[in-house]
Amino acid sequence: MKHVLTRLFPTQLDNVYRGHPIALWVFYALTAMTLWRSQHHIFAPDGGAQTIATIPLDAYTRGGAESVVAIFALWGLAQLAMGLIMLLASIRYRSMVPLLWLFILLEYGGRKLVMIYKPLETVETAPGATAANIFPILALVMLVLALWPEKEQAD
Repeated sequence: MKHVLTRLFPTQLDNVYRGHPIALWVFYALTAMTLWRSQHHIFAPDGGAQTIATIPLDAYTRGGAESVVAIFALWGLAQLAMGLIMLLASIRYRSMVPLLWLFILLEYGGRKLVMIYKPLETVETAPGATAANIFPILALVMLVLALWPEKEQAD
């Protein structure tokens, strides 16, 4: 158990990743996706609320629609912050990857729980709703793989 906790909470941040390579490669892909999503939510005219999430903004008052777009932009800023931390881990501090998989699991799992109690009105199933079903499971599997001991090197 101590071994797992040391991998999850390293005493020193370095660029040595000790888990299964699949978890690292999926982490790279998720980092790129997170950075793309963040800029889209910040800079798209509707923040992706209607064009991606299918929230019927044109059925809202002008102020209501503008509020939703602003909230999407703020969410994009939070995604940008997380994406930059993930990018930093990808480039310089790979020992953080297991801990970041835990954060990703908590974020996507938490998002799923919030959506159960505070659902959004959408015209179609939004990609984020589908991701909220898949990503907690994916993140849990990747966390386990990231904590998995690396193979012993033959001398």
